[in-house]
Amino acid sequence: MDTPADLKRRSFLRAAFSGALVTPGVMSAAEVEKTIAGQFHEEARDLPLVEDADVIVCGAGPAGIAAAITAARASAKVRVFEWRGCLGGVWTAGLLGYLLDFDKPGFNQELLKRLDARGMRRGTSKGSVVYEPEGMKLLLEELFVEAGIKFQLHTRVAAAYREGKRLATTVTESKSGRQAWRAPVFIDTTGDGDLGALAGCAFEYGEAEACPCQPMSLNALLVCRDADALAAFIHKSDPSKADGIAKDAFLAEIKRTEHFPSYSKPTLWQVRDDLLLVMMNHQYGVPCFDAAKITEATVQARAELHKIVNGLRKLGGPWEGLQIAATAEQIGVRDGRRIAGRYTVNKDDLIAGVRYEDAVVRPTFPVDIHALSKEANKTAAYSNAGVKVKPYDVPLRALIARDVDGLMMAGRCISGDFIAHASYRVTGNSVAMGEAAGVTAAIAAATKRLPHEVDWKESAAKLETIRS
Repeated sequence: MDTPADLKRRSFLRAAFSGALVTPGVMSAAEVEKTIAGQFHEEARDLPLVEDADVIVCGAGPAGIAAAITAARASAKVRVFEWRGCLGGVWTAGLLGYLLDFDKPGFNQELLKRLDARGMRRGTSKGSVVYEPEGMKLLLEELFVEAGIKFQLHTRVAAAYREGKRLATTVTESKSGRQAWRAPVFIDTTGDGDLGALAGCAFEYGEAEACPCQPMSLNALLVCRDADALAAFIHKSDPSKADGIAKDAFLAEIKRTEHFPSYSKPTLWQVRDDLLLVMMNHQYGVPCFDAAKITEATVQARAELHKIVNGLRKLGGPWEGLQIAATAEQIGVRDGRRIAGRYTVNKDDLIAGVRYEDAVVRPTFPVDIHALSKEANKTAAYSNAGVKVKPYDVPLRALIARDVDGLMMAGRCISGDFIAHASYRVTGNSVAMGEAAGVTAAIAAATKRLPHEVDWKESAAKLETIRS
C-alpha cells in the first residue's frame, strides 16, 4: 500500500513530467513572432570547423574505447567525443561492474591483464568478471593518453551532414558551443545509434518497429558493514558457482521489506572488501531517444533503490548499516537503435551457429531478453525466447552502414534483429567489434577508401600485427 510520502512524490513526478513545473523563459518580440504553431525557427550560423582526424569515434563506451585505441595503434589520428564526464560508458558512468562474454582475444585480454595488475578484478573466470568501476575510469584515460588519442568529454553529437551518400561532417554541442568536425571515416559507438540516425540511416528498435523494448536498469554501489555476513546473498563471478541461489535468497530478503522489486532476479556482487554492486530494478517500455521518459525512469529507479536499501537496513542483522555509496550517472540501456548495415545478424544465425569469412567476433552469450513488462517480471525476469545459441559469427558487413558511406558501427547499435541483439549486446563482444571497426576505419582512411571497400583479410592481418 502506498504511504502518504509515496503519493506526494507521485504527484510531484506527474506535475514535473507533464510540464506543470516548467517556467517559460523570457522571449524577445522577434522570437515570439518566429514561434508559430509550436515551432521555433533557429537562424543558421557558421561554426568553427576542425579537420585534424582520420577517424572520429562518437561514444566512448566499451566499443568506442576499443575502436579508438585500435585505430590509433594502426597509425590513425583519432578523435573521440563522449557526452558523459568519463570514458567507459556503461562500464563506468553506468556502474555496470561486471564484464560478460570476455573470453575473446585481443583487447579483451589486455584489459583483463591491466585490471589484474592493479588488483581491480575479482574471480578467475573470463566469462563473468567483476571489476572496480572507479579504477576503470583512470585506466581507460591512461590508455587513451598512451595511444595519443584526442578526446573530449561532456560533448554530445548533435547533427551529421553528408556530401552525397558519404558522411562528411558531424556537429557536437558542449560548453564550447556548437562545433563541426570532419574526417574520412566515422564510427558510431553511441550504443543507441545516435550518429547513424542523425546521418539518415534506417534503423530498427525494440521487438518490432517500436517498443516493447528491453527494460532499463539503474545500478548502484553499496557499502555494508561486513560482506562476509552477506555471503549467502552475493552472486559469485565464476559461472560454475552462478546457480541462482544467491539471487533467490536476495529476493526473499527484499520481499521481507514488503516490497517486490521491479527486477525479480536482484543481484549483489562484491567489488572489494565491503563495497558491493547491486542491480535490482527495471524500467519498462522506455525509448532510448525520449529524454523526458528516460528522466522519469531514472528518477523512479533511484527512488526504488533507496526504498529497497532503506528497507533492508531496517531488517537489521547482516543488513545493519547498509547504505548507498553512489547510483550510476546514467541509467543502463539494453535496447537502442540497431542501424541498418550491409548484413543483419539474425535469429537463424544463432540457431545454426553460422560461420562467415569476414567474422569479427564469435559470441557465445545466450539470448538474454529481460522481462518486457511488470507483469512478465513476476513470473520470469528474463528468457531466451526458446532460442538455444550455438557460437556464431558476426560479420564485418554488420558493422558497415548500408545507407551512408564512410560510417561504421560497433557495439549494440550494429545491424541485427531483436533476438540476435539480445545475445551479442554484452560488452565482451562490443570490444571485439570495436577493434574490427577501428582497424578497418584506419586502413580506409590511410588508403583513401571507404570501409566497405576494405577486405576483412587485410583488416584481420593488421589487427593481428597490432595485437602481437
